[in-house]
Amino acid sequence: MDNKSAIFQYCLRLGDTNLILGHRLSEMCSRAPFLEEDIALANLALDHIGQAEVLLQYAAQIEGRARTEDDLAYLRPEWEFRNCLLAEQPNTDFAFVIARQFLLDVFQCLVYGGLQQSADATLGGMASRFLKEANYHRRHSGAWVVRLGQGTDESRARIERAFGELWKFVPELFATDSAEIALTATGFVPNMAEVFQNWETAVGKVFAQAGLAVPAMPPAAFGKGKPVAHTEHLGHLLAEMQFLQRAFPGAKW
Repeated sequence: MDNKSAIFQYCLRLGDTNLILGHRLSEMCSRAPFLEEDIALANLALDHIGQAEVLLQYAAQIEGRARTEDDLAYLRPEWEFRNCLLAEQPNTDFAFVIARQFLLDVFQCLVYGGLQQSADATLGGMASRFLKEANYHRRHSGAWVVRLGQGTDESRARIERAFGELWKFVPELFATDSAEIALTATGFVPNMAEVFQNWETAVGKVFAQAGLAVPAMPPAAFGKGKPVAHTEHLGHLLAEMQFLQRAFPGAKW
């Protein structure tokens, strides 16, 4: 795979993860514990969808098949999506939403931070812009992890259970394939082994503040490839997200 194709796939991974996570957060509209948090989660959703739009637009440009970011978002089948499995997990309770968000926020901060020095100037510029939003997201979700961990017995039990259920999806975040390894070697994307080490440190600090134990995790699967199969949840999400465009092809607003 040449650099062009590899960057296309890389942008899909970042863009799809933001798109799916943004949709999940949008489902929380009117369901947060209080009004201010309801507005905060809606704003996070908008940030992620905005990042997805920019990344998928660039992916479509690189692909050169006259597709748009809307085509990539609304007309691809489930098996062509490259989002991480963590992002597609459904909302169960508020603690689950916060735990999922925190794990991805720390990851995105580190990836965007590394991408600022990318040999691809466009990726570097996007990362610099996205990092400002990601840092805010991380402060928000991290503060909630501490608040829930240090709160009541119920809040602590819920955040512990949420992390326990989600932790099995963490290693996939750091899995790489031969194309991504080549992009790392040529300075296009950050080294996932280094990102993983920094991620563990950053997450561990917040867990310590919250009084939570870090769950046991199998080693990150560097160099073993990204899984293509998704959980059953993605198909249901896409059926809702893509309905309008598939029901009225080419609809313009």
